[in-house]
Amino acid sequence: MRTSLLVFLLSVLFGTSLAFGEDQRAADRQQLLRILDDIEHGINDANIEMMARHIDEKAVVTWLNAEVSQGPDGVRAYFKRMVGNGPDSVLSKYQTHPQISQPATFYGDVAVANGTTEDEFTPHRRSAFNFSSRWTATLRKVDGQWKIIALNLSTNTFNNVLISELERFAVLTGVGGLVGGLLLAGAGCYFRRRKPA
Repeated sequence: MRTSLLVFLLSVLFGTSLAFGEDQRAADRQQLLRILDDIEHGINDANIEMMARHIDEKAVVTWLNAEVSQGPDGVRAYFKRMVGNGPDSVLSKYQTHPQISQPATFYGDVAVANGTTEDEFTPHRRSAFNFSSRWTATLRKVDGQWKIIALNLSTNTFNNVLISELERFAVLTGVGGLVGGLLLAGAGCYFRRRKPA
């Protein structure tokens, strides 16, 4: 009887503690989801301020092209240079659709989250292409507000749409070179035979 009572009390105690812990982080999780939503809409709507306001002054952001931006000003400068209608910009449009892979992990006032994203890039000089990428974000809570202190974006370097295009191009170039070589050889033989003795 005493053992059953002890098990019951422990289950209630730990169950309450776990529930309290989850409730304690519920507001934080909602805030993190709002940040993710702001980043998605900020990029897709070309309103980078929606993203920049969530970036810590000392944050480090590593982009898919391996460039690094520091702080909100660095993020603004990167987007101004990469996306838009400027004479030197690379992309006319950048669309992203991030998803969370698992609930964020909290370490006191620090949270780590990761997930996937389907990205669509529209360069000025070619047709649009898509990347399936991954992201990892580290955030810190300062004065009740979560700020991104590190953000890393990555994709499969060895298997992606650009690599596939290069492989197709290499095959077509090789076939074209072979056909061209055979035609030149045939033409040479033909003209040699026609050459008067």
